[in-house]
Amino acid sequence: MPGRRYRCRVPAQRPHEEAAAVIRRRTSLASLFPFPFRFLFLLVSALVLVVGGADPARAAGYRYWSFWERDGGRDGGSAWTYATQGPSTARPSDGDVQGFRFTVSQDADDAAGPRGAADFASLCARTPPREGHKRVALVIDFGTAADAPSGETPPAPRTACARVPEDATTADALAAVAGPLRYDTNALLCAIADYPEKGCGEPVQDTGAGTSDEDPQTSAPASASGSEDGSSGGPSLGLFAGAGVVALLGAAAVWQARRRRG
Repeated sequence: MPGRRYRCRVPAQRPHEEAAAVIRRRTSLASLFPFPFRFLFLLVSALVLVVGGADPARAAGYRYWSFWERDGGRDGGSAWTYATQGPSTARPSDGDVQGFRFTVSQDADDAAGPRGAADFASLCARTPPREGHKRVALVIDFGTAADAPSGETPPAPRTACARVPEDATTADALAAVAGPLRYDTNALLCAIADYPEKGCGEPVQDTGAGTSDEDPQTSAPASASGSEDGSSGGPSLGLFAGAGVVALLGAAAVWQARRRRG
């Protein structure tokens, strides 16, 4: 799990090779056109290719438990940052504040951080220090109803102060206050306190709404002039580009016929 994208293993994609194959096929097709029309055919075909792939509302996100750290957490004076390693390898120090958020996102850049109080002094006020142990403040945010798997309701957020041995990992601290935990065969954290009941880092079709901290029942309704998926009701640019290809084919046929008669 490299860097700041500790979640799951996403199969490698090679869009540049797929695009090259499409270009080769369309270049061969262009040879069927008379010379004056070849450049126009390739230009319009490229436009169709670009427009056909430009559908950000269909980009896949992932549903998973994200792991966060809070610098300066002892006094609550800093913001959440996405952890650079997983909870099973991270070893916090006494006084650290760490958080977990169940979320749906494409990567660390658009993931939502934990909500609620996040300063060590208040979270661990009732947990006195002990020799040979450390205290780690934890914020556990089960996410919103919009991010929940089908048929499940996220529990209320909770906070805890874990007192664990000095060499304990974040996973150890989490298990001490919010078990049971569930992991997959790649040591990916799948569930905290049995939430969710099933699933682990699965891809989710992105509707364009993204993760929200708002109650979905209070969010604004979609515009009446658009479709349910948020697109406008008018013809798309791809439709016009396709019509351009058809027109180009007709013009080429007329040109070829006139040339033969001449």
